[in-house]
Amino acid sequence: MAVLHLCLLSTLKTGKILAPVVVVLYLLQLLVNCYISQVVWAGKNYKKIPEPVIILVWHWPFHANSTLREDACLDLNDDANCILTHNRSMLDRADVVVFHHRELQLKSSSLPQLARPPNQKWLWVSLESPTNTKRIHPFNGHFNWTMTYRTDSDIFIPYGALLPREQSDQMTNFSIAKKSHLSTWVVSNYHKNSLRAKMHANLSRHMPIDVFGRAAGKFLPSKMLLPTISRYAFYLAFENSIHTDYITEKLWRNAFMAGSIPVVLGPPRANYERFVPPDSFIHVNDFASEKELASFLMDLRENSTRYEQYFNWRKRFVVKLNTNWTERFCSICTKFHSLPQSKVYHNLHDWFHK
Repeated sequence: MAVLHLCLLSTLKTGKILAPVVVVLYLLQLLVNCYISQVVWAGKNYKKIPEPVIILVWHWPFHANSTLREDACLDLNDDANCILTHNRSMLDRADVVVFHHRELQLKSSSLPQLARPPNQKWLWVSLESPTNTKRIHPFNGHFNWTMTYRTDSDIFIPYGALLPREQSDQMTNFSIAKKSHLSTWVVSNYHKNSLRAKMHANLSRHMPIDVFGRAAGKFLPSKMLLPTISRYAFYLAFENSIHTDYITEKLWRNAFMAGSIPVVLGPPRANYERFVPPDSFIHVNDFASEKELASFLMDLRENSTRYEQYFNWRKRFVVKLNTNWTERFCSICTKFHSLPQSKVYHNLHDWFHK
């Protein structure tokens, strides 16, 4: 390049006819040098696009048929750099393998027998309470991460949540649907010695409670569930067992989405208040007896001003019901790189039952 530069100066001074040729060569060399500089700069600054995280769902929960697309997470998050699949032939390539405990518990599925590839993580998933979760001991030491309704899980998947309303969707004149009946309870699995069954039996001595569901011989089709509950002032959101953070669709769907005030039996009030406003529900533990609770509920129904205060939360929040397993598994995608890479649950049973 320096030689061409000197040649150009010399030619221009002598006025020889070669000047145009040298100028062309000089300009071409400039272009070549510019191109080379750009390539070198790009090479230094080029960031390799990371490989997608491969999430293999070993068995779909409840063995439901799934028409899962590998890019399904993109429908939920444009930045989702992952592949979600249930194709077991991808086991040796998967970054995360997901196991839903119910299938392991019922022995309708089992862990892979092949050696686990280096750095592959196994994720244990369950939405059942410890009371209804069996055969955890055989899986001690196998799992790296957990995905449950518990807030101390590696990935927290609650049954529902309250999300802030958009500014354009603020409710200023919320009206309560007319309630033609006092209280109801929908129950399928009824065990007379359970805490909720005893609570219902004692409470029903002091107030009317209409019971629906398989246990009562009054099955409600899913499309009739919320319309039926909406006619009642109160819904008995009684959990089948009492555990930290175990707050199920009985609150989120059956009560909140139906527009009925939930009367809850579950973890302590303080636990509920981590997720919902304190004036959005009635806790059975706040009363000395079922008779006192019944008296409170019947009086509250007659006082429309006090009754409607239990719905003030609707002006600020909307209910998000979490039922989509694809959405749950796609949450792994965004959390993958922030999860502890060397973690192992050596005693999964004790962790879940604490």
